[in-house]
Amino acid sequence: MTAATTLPAAVPAATDTVTARRPGRSVWPGRSLRLGSVLAAVLLWQVLTTADIRLWLRFDTLPSVTEVITAFGRQLGTDVYYLDLAQSLVRILTGFGIATVLGVTSGIALGRSRLFAGILGPLTELARPIPAIAVVPIAILLFPDDEAGIVFITSLAAYFPIMVSTRHAVRALPTLWEDSVRTLGGNRWDVLLRVVFPGALPGIFSGLSVGIGVAWICLVSAEMISGRLGVGYRTWQAYTIVDYPGVFVGIITIGILGFGTSAAIELLGRRATRWLPRGEENNR
Repeated sequence: MTAATTLPAAVPAATDTVTARRPGRSVWPGRSLRLGSVLAAVLLWQVLTTADIRLWLRFDTLPSVTEVITAFGRQLGTDVYYLDLAQSLVRILTGFGIATVLGVTSGIALGRSRLFAGILGPLTELARPIPAIAVVPIAILLFPDDEAGIVFITSLAAYFPIMVSTRHAVRALPTLWEDSVRTLGGNRWDVLLRVVFPGALPGIFSGLSVGIGVAWICLVSAEMISGRLGVGYRTWQAYTIVDYPGVFVGIITIGILGFGTSAAIELLGRRATRWLPRGEENNR
């Protein structure tokens, strides 16, 4: 009982030690390096396209940075751009939310229950290698409208990375933690809520980070195939009418949306796992 009572006091002390190791460390050099790499890539793009460079790659057929910026500004002044943006965000958040609930729940069940693993495990392993975008024809047949089919494809794409990462994280937990809770009189729910779920959080958020990226890929592909609104649909439409600056506007928009959602998950993951060793240092 003495160790159990002194442990909570020891955790903040360890955190304070980690925080105090590097006082006043500036984050600006790292941020400047990242920003500089982006600006260098943009400058290289501008030089290659304006100079009509044609080596192994045909940069003379691509729009320049200034042309893309002009097209971007023009689209920002239209209502259609924001309608597409909102439609894609609703689809990705709905599909990813469903995938998160199902992926975490089934991942924990697969990692904890032999019966559940015996029943559902073979089915998930058979379905996991199938690309979600290959299920588009089935989604069209299954669902009465395109909207539900796109959400289904997006959810399916994000489900497997989340489920697999959660399952591995649960199976990797030390049995000593569970034994300690049971020794203190804890039941199965105590083990799940106090050991399994918190201990698997780092793995869960790793799966969420991968899942959101895969979800964006499949969402854009599904919008190009069967969508009527959305960033992916508008990007493909721009290609069909030979509006190449509009294509790059769509690509950049998708990149910004993907970066924003991934950064939000990373931030949430750091907040949720700040109790881990070196958590404060990783927050820098």
